[in-house]
Amino acid sequence: MSYLQAFIIAVIEGLTEFLPISSTGHMMIGTALLGMEATPFVKLFTVAIQLGAILSVVVLYFKRFFKSVDFYVKLVVAFIPAAIFGLLLGDYIDAALENLMGVAIALFAGGIILLFVDSWFKNNRLDDEKDINYSKALKIGLFQCLALWPGMSRSASTIIGGMTQGLTRKAAAEFSFFLAVPTMFAATAKKLLDFYKDGLVLNSQEVNLLIFGNVVAFVVALLAIKTFIGFLSKHGFKTFGWYRIVVGAILIGLFLLKIPIAIV
Repeated sequence: MSYLQAFIIAVIEGLTEFLPISSTGHMMIGTALLGMEATPFVKLFTVAIQLGAILSVVVLYFKRFFKSVDFYVKLVVAFIPAAIFGLLLGDYIDAALENLMGVAIALFAGGIILLFVDSWFKNNRLDDEKDINYSKALKIGLFQCLALWPGMSRSASTIIGGMTQGLTRKAAAEFSFFLAVPTMFAATAKKLLDFYKDGLVLNSQEVNLLIFGNVVAFVVALLAIKTFIGFLSKHGFKTFGWYRIVVGAILIGLFLLKIPIAIV
């Protein structure tokens, strides 16, 4: 992996981590377009740099992370389902990370759902994290499990999960951001552990690439979060739904026509 490739993938991650369009799916598309082989390090890189993007949440919402112990308990409760299923389905998830057709279908199907989300939950009124009790947190966490399949989008799954519990778009999006912190810390730690358990060791260039990628993803995500919250509050999900449908349809068409998507 070159620094240019690392930069492009990190920018994709920073832009898409908090949008309901699947950052993992877009990074898979990006690596394919760049002609990058799905080596163990590339797989590690696409997971680990999500941590950089997630840290932007801690910076932007710093005070919220020190509100109360109850806040952390809710995050733990919401995190538990994905932690359990992630451990149980680890091998299947790794295999899915090489299945671009699966990503294309998930993008397309998820896009159709996003077209209707605004009308389904237009009467939601709960607009504060305090309105989320432990039962609601657990149900949102169950929705997050859908994102174990690349292309579904962790952000979309948890935001929709929050809206099923009566949260407004803004409140659901912010809780989705907060839930991303323990989720991606755990995912990165597990991926690093698996990397070393397979007898692999990061060399100095790979360490530098990981640091570089995390910094880029962090900076880009800082800009993306505020923009997304403002756009979502005003315009809702339809734009993202149509985007997912178009991208998914193009990918499915390329696969059916057996046209390679690599551009380099």
